[in-house]
Amino acid sequence: MSPGIIVVIILIVLLAFCFVTVQQGTVAVITVFGKFRRILRPGLSFRIPLIEKIFRRISIQNRSIELKFQAITMDQANVNFSAMLLYAVFGQEDETIKNVAFKFMDERSLMQALVRSVEGSIRAFVATKKQAEILSLRGEIILHVKDQLDKILEEWGYHLIDLQINDIAFDEVIMRSMAQVVSSNNLKAAAENEGQALLITKTKAAEADGNAIKIQAEAERQAAQLRGQGVALFREEVAHGMAKAAKEMEQANLDASFILYSMWTDAIKHFAENGKGNTIFLDGSNDGMQRTMKELMSVAQNSRISSQGKQQ
Repeated sequence: MSPGIIVVIILIVLLAFCFVTVQQGTVAVITVFGKFRRILRPGLSFRIPLIEKIFRRISIQNRSIELKFQAITMDQANVNFSAMLLYAVFGQEDETIKNVAFKFMDERSLMQALVRSVEGSIRAFVATKKQAEILSLRGEIILHVKDQLDKILEEWGYHLIDLQINDIAFDEVIMRSMAQVVSSNNLKAAAENEGQALLITKTKAAEADGNAIKIQAEAERQAAQLRGQGVALFREEVAHGMAKAAKEMEQANLDASFILYSMWTDAIKHFAENGKGNTIFLDGSNDGMQRTMKELMSVAQNSRISSQGKQQ
């Protein structure tokens, strides 16, 4: 092979090494003899072969990591956290990319420092709170971690996009006791509600009974009053009727005892027709009849005397 062909082949190989392709979403850090020189952006770029070397390719895309760790509260309760951390390179400026490329020896060291920083910040915050407060402080924990880590991550060339605490759990014994507390509170609330409902029911029933008694008493009072008025009117009508009948008998020159006899026989007839099988004992002797007639005549005479007194 002639020397000319060899030179051409060497030039072609060198020319091939002069061009480098950088993938979208990444940048390449170029060093010259171990010292930072420049940054290659995504696309096809030119470099000096054998002198400019690609030290590291850095992804500028968002990255996430899942964390699981434990913290202890002020009252010595163990809290298990499950969190998701979303972070990315702060920007594509040369100084930022230099921090990302040279602050840590490798990606593993970065992850270790990032995870320990997040865990330490959350543990420091939880250590100042009590067990009963933790479940309601999810948002405060996230804000505290962001405030603590933003400046540190910026020095490393990164920034914290989001921190999500997906799960907060206590030890099994604490979870069981918390469940018992919730259950007892629910039972207490149910008992109080049931007691209130029973009290309302009994109160309404007592009010209804009282109102019913009042209504019944009022009805009985009105009924007794009406019965009394009816009896009084009946007696008054009987007295008027007897007085009128006696007066008509006197005008007809008849004995007034005939009226009493007629009333006596009508009463016996009424007893017989409406007795409905009840036994009624009457004195059927002549002495008994005379005694009854005298009593009726005295009643009629008294009614007549009282009516004459009213007319005078």
